[in-house]
Amino acid sequence: MDVIKTQQISWRAIEKVVVHPLVLLSIVDNYNRVAKDTRKRVVGVLLGSSFKGTVDITNSYAVPFEEDDKDPSIWFLDHNYHESMFSMFKRINAKEHVVGWYSTGPKLRENDLDIHGLFNEYNATQKSQKVFVHVQSEIAAHEVEEIGVEHLLRDVKDTTISTLATEVSGKLTALKGLDARLKEIRSYLDLVIDGKLPLNHEILYHLQDVFNLLPNLNVTDLIKAFAVKTNDMMLVIYLSSLIRSVIALHNLINNKMLNKEHERAEDSKSVPVPSTAGS
Repeated sequence: MDVIKTQQISWRAIEKVVVHPLVLLSIVDNYNRVAKDTRKRVVGVLLGSSFKGTVDITNSYAVPFEEDDKDPSIWFLDHNYHESMFSMFKRINAKEHVVGWYSTGPKLRENDLDIHGLFNEYNATQKSQKVFVHVQSEIAAHEVEEIGVEHLLRDVKDTTISTLATEVSGKLTALKGLDARLKEIRSYLDLVIDGKLPLNHEILYHLQDVFNLLPNLNVTDLIKAFAVKTNDMMLVIYLSSLIRSVIALHNLINNKMLNKEHERAEDSKSVPVPSTAGS
């Protein structure tokens, strides 16, 4: 996101910017609806409040924006739409005011200063100086927002990938990562044995802790527990396969019976009625 900061002369300088999840979701939704798979960018207004050098961005809305790709000086921003939207937002929450604006894209553009000047007119009472500054930013949310984001992330699923395929892919990635770590440990120990690297006792202590956490497979109770757990899982898989086979066979029989009934109905309709000839 391209951002132009404004350092306040009469007020305290901005030290930190806090962005709420609702703002990020609104920006992403605006981009997906308007500029996805194109070279266009979207522009919108950031609403919130500022207190003791911290800007709290709690809401945002998109603004219709068009620009010429060849001539950056030619652009259009519907400020009438902005004024009507801000008036409606002001009725809902009077504490929110315009704290900035956003635009999507990897870098700043030539007309960003002009756009910033347009939005700065709505804060004409504040004397400002245009400078580029690095400001600490973080994502924060109220308790209600956290619950909403958790439910949203829970419902976001890739319909093209099944749950089983996702789990298998995750297991495979984890095993590959474990294999890479074990090879790295082995390479380090070989270098230590060959005298090419100095002995580091702290690393050896951590490795010893790892080995101490490994289960002892020589214990009879542990072997029995693993066997019982494996047998239980195999039994569930076997029963699931058996049930699927029975259901498939049942559907096949029902389908054949239904087809026979349709054939009988068609045969009864196609039987010709004998005609009687009068003398």
